[in-house]
Amino acid sequence: MEKLDYKKEYKELYLPKKKPHIIEVPEMTFIQVEGSGDPNTSESYQRAIEILYGLSFTIKMSKMSGRQPEGYFEYVVPPLEGLWWTKDGLFDGINVTDKNLFLWISMIRQPEFVTEEVFAWAKAELGKKKPELDFSGTKLVSYEEGLCCQVMHAGPYDKEPETIKGMEAYIKEAGYITDISDNRRHHEIYLSDPRRTKPENLKTVIRHPVRKAK
Repeated sequence: MEKLDYKKEYKELYLPKKKPHIIEVPEMTFIQVEGSGDPNTSESYQRAIEILYGLSFTIKMSKMSGRQPEGYFEYVVPPLEGLWWTKDGLFDGINVTDKNLFLWISMIRQPEFVTEEVFAWAKAELGKKKPELDFSGTKLVSYEEGLCCQVMHAGPYDKEPETIKGMEAYIKEAGYITDISDNRRHHEIYLSDPRRTKPENLKTVIRHPVRKAK
């Protein structure tokens, strides 16, 4: 059976061009972990990533344990994503000052068959293998982003402001307004593994919520 690869099946969500464009992002299911601090140095961020991938692969490999969920199908675990803001206000991805002020939600999309029951089972299974993990900040959510503008950023994370400035100019020219708020965040999707990819070759989807200008 061919595996569903969300990046290939939904190219409009995961493989945009380097030219910004407007997109309607549908409702999807995610496992999320919320935390704070500089992602480069924060232990909580590293634990969040460990939890997200641990749960995602526990669910993916559930067929090997005899606990295959109803509706299960073969798939590739989708990429890591992040919603970002700061302790001193909203964050547009441009004005990066002190990364220790970051607040974030890290998340990985889940297949449609992942229910609260499947999620609870996965936490119990992973907890048996890694009892030191704290799942208190981990939850399963349905998240609909709605109208957004997105672009592919190629290169180091610290160079993202240059790409975002171009995207923001496009948003204005296209008759929209950036709509970042407490409920709609600066969003990044990480298509490259920074441990194995040179900074200049990193690919990151950058997405900002928008609304029509009046």
